[in-house]
Amino acid sequence: MFTHTLDEAQVRRLREVAAAKGFEFGPLEHGHFSARKGRCVLSAYRSGKLVVAGKDSRDFVEFVLEPEVLGEAKLGYEKIHHPAMYAPHFGVDESGKGDLFGPLVVAGVYVDEGTAQRLSEAGVRDSKTITSDARIADLAEEIGKVVGIGREVVTVGPERYGELYRKFGNLNRLLAWAHGKVIANLHGKVPECPRALSDQFGNPRLIETELRRQGVDLKLEQRTKAESDIAVAAASILARAEFVRQLAKLSETAGFSLGKGSGALIKRQAAEIFEKQGREKLAKLCKTHFRTFAEVVGDPLPPKVEWKKR
Repeated sequence: MFTHTLDEAQVRRLREVAAAKGFEFGPLEHGHFSARKGRCVLSAYRSGKLVVAGKDSRDFVEFVLEPEVLGEAKLGYEKIHHPAMYAPHFGVDESGKGDLFGPLVVAGVYVDEGTAQRLSEAGVRDSKTITSDARIADLAEEIGKVVGIGREVVTVGPERYGELYRKFGNLNRLLAWAHGKVIANLHGKVPECPRALSDQFGNPRLIETELRRQGVDLKLEQRTKAESDIAVAAASILARAEFVRQLAKLSETAGFSLGKGSGALIKRQAAEIFEKQGREKLAKLCKTHFRTFAEVVGDPLPPKVEWKKR
């Protein structure tokens, strides 16, 4: 599977090229069109995102999409276009931040040129683009095989999360503590690594301060959409896989399958648990600083904050 971002002119050109190549077109929810030919499926979304999937997807990208639509060769030239991604560094990302039920999980992965290449060939990409929990689990297993000890996962269960949130008084400070812990633990395993990359979620100084507190000296980079980096993408998959595992365990405790996110269905589940099992039981399953928790149990409402789903 490959993903690309197209402008409007490129979307129109893609339709023309696909039609000329004999692709069969169909509708696509939230999209311009889907098209299929043999073992290659195109999904062109209104956001500009193009997904090319199937066993023949690589050939389509390399011999059709790039020369006839994009006008440039990218596939196979990743090391030239993104050399920093193949240089030794840690990538860090989190999961569960926007989910009422379940833990907060922060993971980190160390890559060098060889492991970055192997992760890319294995299909590692931002976990938000992967909807199947089974696929997430498979990729997490593959990442473990590739990077070996060069990975770290910190899981903060609901009760511990509540304690830390009260201690720090701010979610970004809690996140900085967890990111710093992951980087520090990885640094202990690979002390020669010169750099770490994290998705930016708040004031960049927060993680920097935490690393200084833990005595870790390396270059820290923080940027939005850091999941485009292979190490951060791998970390996002490890974090999501662990979140899913922990949510399944909590579901056994709750007596039914707990959902992800914090929408209407999740609120109904929380209300059912509160009604049948009480506040204390509910607090052991979820993040109590969420507005949803306050609404269900009747507490004063905290400021409304919306997080990207992980």
